[in-house]
Amino acid sequence: MAEEKPGITQIDKISDEYGNGGYNGAVGAERGRQEAVNLNRNVTARIQNPLVGISRATLFKNVEDFATEVGMTEHTALIKKGALVAQDPSAFEQIDELDKFEKNALRNEVEHKWRQPWSLYFTVILCSIGAAVQGWDQTGSNGANLSWPIEFGVPDSGEGATDYNTWIVGIVNAGPYIGSAFLGCWMSDPLNYYIGRRGTIFFSAIFCLFSVIGSAFTQNWWQLFITRILLGIGMGAKASTVPIYAAENCPAVIRGGLVMSWQMWTAFGIFLGFCANLAVYDVGRIAWRLQLGSAFIPAVPLVIGVYFCPESPRWYIKKGKYTKAFQSLCRLRNTPLQAARDLYYIHAQINEEAAIIGKSNYVSRFVELFTIPRVRRATLASFVVMLAQQMCGINIIAFYSSTVFREAGAGNLQALLASFGFGLVNFVFAWPAVWTIDTWGRRALLLFTFPQMAWTLLAAGLCFIIDEHNRAHLGLIAFFIFLFAAFYSPGEGPVPFTYSAEVFPLSHREVGMSWAVATCLFWASVLSITFPRLLRAFHPVGAFAFYAGLNVTALVLIFLFVPETKQRTLEELDYVFAVPTRTHMNYQVSKALPWWFKRYVLRRNIGPLEPLYKFDGATAADQFVAVKAMAH
Repeated sequence: MAEEKPGITQIDKISDEYGNGGYNGAVGAERGRQEAVNLNRNVTARIQNPLVGISRATLFKNVEDFATEVGMTEHTALIKKGALVAQDPSAFEQIDELDKFEKNALRNEVEHKWRQPWSLYFTVILCSIGAAVQGWDQTGSNGANLSWPIEFGVPDSGEGATDYNTWIVGIVNAGPYIGSAFLGCWMSDPLNYYIGRRGTIFFSAIFCLFSVIGSAFTQNWWQLFITRILLGIGMGAKASTVPIYAAENCPAVIRGGLVMSWQMWTAFGIFLGFCANLAVYDVGRIAWRLQLGSAFIPAVPLVIGVYFCPESPRWYIKKGKYTKAFQSLCRLRNTPLQAARDLYYIHAQINEEAAIIGKSNYVSRFVELFTIPRVRRATLASFVVMLAQQMCGINIIAFYSSTVFREAGAGNLQALLASFGFGLVNFVFAWPAVWTIDTWGRRALLLFTFPQMAWTLLAAGLCFIIDEHNRAHLGLIAFFIFLFAAFYSPGEGPVPFTYSAEVFPLSHREVGMSWAVATCLFWASVLSITFPRLLRAFHPVGAFAFYAGLNVTALVLIFLFVPETKQRTLEELDYVFAVPTRTHMNYQVSKALPWWFKRYVLRRNIGPLEPLYKFDGATAADQFVAVKAMAH
């Protein structure tokens, strides 16, 4: 039986079912258009602008109907200009309706892409500060692991150590990740639905603030475990929401660089946590309490500042609050024209999504992560990048670096100093990704850094074979661990949360991000629980070699299942993830890999690689190309 091609008839059916008999953007977008791309099975890998092919008269009529329906008739002329720009971003210079100021603003999007409103930077940076809580807590528990097990009578090394104690230490350290994976992440969808992105961030910040303070006053290991479960609720809801919030607010051309501020602040939190560990090293028995409790500090500005930020315009559009969405966009873009352009383009593409998704509830949206082809491919790709973050081995260092360096023969102070060095390298080397993530791309960064992480981790493990009394023993172990961090920070560090926040359609963005973050933090909890026992059973050499092998496995998974997303609007990614997985895999194995081998291994001059994606009409990235061409 031949597969039905989506067209006017299908979208009209959806309008009749969910509409009110009046204007529907999906129908308007279809009138006079080229044949629509199937958003479930894009076998030709075409990326299509939903406004392409509509005549100017029809486009203006659609805009007038839209403005009347959403109560924005006073902005009709502005939205018409915005729709013209959205229809063909590369040809804005030929649009007579635009004045010089508006054309200059559109040029600046490319020539000065970081020249954005202060409100945009404030919003993204403030909310990403919440990531510092997660990083600080990781390193606080890292240093506290040297003390609290002894304080609570469950030493995991030295005199009195048992396998039971090792499991207890692992479970307590895994508490935040267990709470996130099973509670916090899955609460984010209903929280976002009812109280919005900002409300969810405020909710999570409250948990991150008071739970870490409570951990400093616990009297036994199970009380500490409970406070860390509560921290996990806040961490899960926050980690599932902040990257989405940032991605929805940012222009496509710098979205990766700004959304990765989440990772920047995580790395900064890790660094500050190591600083705090050293600062309280000599205060006596309460040192571990201060190391855990100090993680409340970055939560304070988040609780206070989040309501000074604009709500996500895409969330407002999802709720049908177009006037408020436009007001948010005006705060997040340099000119009202750019705000109007994005408002109408988002609206048109969301109606395209409605043609394949329709209405749903929380349970059905979760099920659809695995049943709707376009959404399922995003689910698979986000699962791979999130799982890879745990497979790469970074968290065996973030959680247990002090323990690893102590196993290498360092004293407690030396172990904390070496861990501080790891935190510094992790933070400093995250900065290059601010520029490279939107130029080299998410996929390219991962494919380059994973082989480097594999060999550096293996080298660090093999250095444990060197005699412990040899000065090179500890020095080389630290060197290769630092080198491993330097490769991790610009690649697998920022990419997973940035990538997962952008790959899902708006209808499934919250539950999709919940799935992705739950995947990441569940496996982080497994790692946290198992690594102390793995270290005892395998010795550091075997443990590090094991994770080096997992890096190679992750590299293969990324190569096969993770499409590139750089410099595409969130709406254009619908077409990228409509490409069947088999088509993507076949292209990578039969074309991309042979081309790379001939070009870079055999050093043959064989010309450019045939691209996978083909573009129907103008897309947002074409504006970048057009302005650069004019500049030259």
